[in-house]
Amino acid sequence: MAMCGLFASRARQTALAATGHRRFALVVGNNSGGDDTRPLLYATQDARRIHSLLTGAGGVHPDDAILLLDGTSDEFWRALGAVEAKVAHAGQAGERTALVVYYSGHAKDGVLRLGRTHVPMADVKAHLTAAPADVRIGIFDSCRSGVVTRTKGARRAPAFEVEANSGAETRGVVILTSSGFDEDSQEADSIGGSYFSHHLVSGLRGDADRSGDKRVTLSEAYAYAYAHTVADTADSAAGAQHPTFSYDLKGNGDLVLTDMGSWREGLVVPAAAPAGTYFVVDKDVIVAEIVKTTNVERQIAVGPGRYMIKRRLADRLRIGEVRISSGQLLSLDETTLHDAPFSDDPVKGISREPTSRFSLGVAGSLQAFFDAPTRDGLFPPAGLVGAELLVRDFFRRNWVWGADLAFGGTRGTLLRPTITLPFRFSEVALGSSLFAEWPSASGRVVPFFGARVAFMFMSRTFEGSAIPAQTFSTFSPGLLGGGRYRFSDGVSAVARARVHYLLYNIDENRSLGYWELALAMAYEF
Repeated sequence: MAMCGLFASRARQTALAATGHRRFALVVGNNSGGDDTRPLLYATQDARRIHSLLTGAGGVHPDDAILLLDGTSDEFWRALGAVEAKVAHAGQAGERTALVVYYSGHAKDGVLRLGRTHVPMADVKAHLTAAPADVRIGIFDSCRSGVVTRTKGARRAPAFEVEANSGAETRGVVILTSSGFDEDSQEADSIGGSYFSHHLVSGLRGDADRSGDKRVTLSEAYAYAYAHTVADTADSAAGAQHPTFSYDLKGNGDLVLTDMGSWREGLVVPAAAPAGTYFVVDKDVIVAEIVKTTNVERQIAVGPGRYMIKRRLADRLRIGEVRISSGQLLSLDETTLHDAPFSDDPVKGISREPTSRFSLGVAGSLQAFFDAPTRDGLFPPAGLVGAELLVRDFFRRNWVWGADLAFGGTRGTLLRPTITLPFRFSEVALGSSLFAEWPSASGRVVPFFGARVAFMFMSRTFEGSAIPAQTFSTFSPGLLGGGRYRFSDGVSAVARARVHYLLYNIDENRSLGYWELALAMAYEF
């Protein structure tokens, strides 16, 4: 944490040296737009990416940024008021300031839709206009967001020029939107977000740096996001999506939004590497793009991790893997890439259908029957250990199919009026589950609920007795529920409860129920 804070501090110092502004940000993402809208898939994820970028290469100190996910209108206005208060305090101390407000989510009829609550876009624009910051930047990624720029100064164009007045400090308001006032903003599974925010982030990571000075300016970022968003949506069913801008910005020149020189990790495609578009892929999702031209070095900021690099040729792919360590600026070695057919593409294309993901887990559980006589002499409480294979996004998003195998046993005592018979109880259970998950805004806490059917084989072996071993097998339907906590993209801890029913029909028909509590660790491939 100390090292991360040091990097953020250096990023902030570099940004201040480059622009003279102390930066503040309110980043808002909301997947829900109320009962009359279909939930978005990636609005909160887009917000997290923007927040991470701004508090890294964007020069915003973490203490000067607020991330609001799946909040209400009241929470939005409180967060905006808190940021504006910090901006005003910095201004009173003599600091030049810049405020960035980003929103990703639903918008309709001129209002931002935060769940069942509404925020008029005109009110947000009025706050930006009156905010105490020297420079105010509003970025809206939502359907028909261009309505906020429609009333004055709206442009749908690939670029804009910032007026430069010698000796004047940069001041004013800039508003960028993901689409026109009559257009839908679109998402894609292959990039794990909206087209506009994906390309804005990719550009701000460094690919929009047309000048080669390792800084991305406001106009460079917009031009990049505009061109790539239009290109990617031109053939979509919803039609081409055109970002818009409205600005009233005067001063020394264009505003630097991100500074690659302040970022301590990243990927460099050297000048000698072949020209083309390089895709940086993390777990089947494109996290950044690098458009490389001949004899020009390109640098992009990405965090530590393992990535697939893909370059598409006319008849094949060039793919390979890189691992970026903390504090490492890695130069891509073209010789580490290899030719592969299109069938090996780590990103098969843009699809609204989810891609299935597999996880393997180990679990320990305690099982007991509700009926006391059953617990005392027939099926005593027992501990089980087992393994389970899960397929997430099995036939629709956030639905999981699982198969599990568990075994275990315990010792028990059969009590009769005249005899006491100790026995060993053992059980093997093979089950299949289908359940739905509801990830929280952070994505770390994931509750779930569903159904399970199991085939159970149970036996009793009497010790020191001539009574033969007894066996019983049956199918048992039931319900399950619980939650998992994601420590990382791959590792999760799971707490789960099951309630099952079985019909015992050896000496008489008896309807029995049992419960099971389990703790598990799972790894997702």
